[in-house]
Amino acid sequence: MPEEHQNANIIDNLDTPSPDDCHATEETGLVEELQQALAAKAAEAKSLNDKYLRLAAEFDNYKRLIQRDQRDQIRFGNEQLLKELLPVVDNLERAIKASQEGGSSDVLIQGVNLTLKQLTGALTRFHVIPIETVGQPFDPATHQAVTSVASEKVPERHVVDEFQRGYLLHDRILRAAMVSVSTGQADG
Repeated sequence: MPEEHQNANIIDNLDTPSPDDCHATEETGLVEELQQALAAKAAEAKSLNDKYLRLAAEFDNYKRLIQRDQRDQIRFGNEQLLKELLPVVDNLERAIKASQEGGSSDVLIQGVNLTLKQLTGALTRFHVIPIETVGQPFDPATHQAVTSVASEKVPERHVVDEFQRGYLLHDRILRAAMVSVSTGQADG
């Protein structure tokens, strides 16, 4: 009977894990934990890298925006000064027109003409360009309509006369031209 008892113990021992089996299970569990921790750290590193790349892209966009603002500041920085000079040009143009109509001294006309040419030359060097108006189609972006008149010579919605010249600074309106606009032929 002792052999049967021994065999019973052996069969019973199959269901319970041996100490070696427990150690292998613990190692497997530890490896799985380490793999999970590694995967979590890899995901965190990827997330931080993505965040860094977004931040770097935002910084590059910010640099481009600041550089564009600086270029615009340099390009249009003298706008206020030029607005102050425009009334001088207007007064010189009015003086020339009045002296031509009144028949006053030719010397005055020549002097005022030279002054006007110098001043408009300086404005041109600063990229201030007069806007063409008379005979041109009316453009509300560059023209300010002061009056409308019937005209048989000028087509409808075209500029008949210019009261005050308009100017561009590079491609920006510095001041719109004050004009009269044709309404077409008079009813009659």
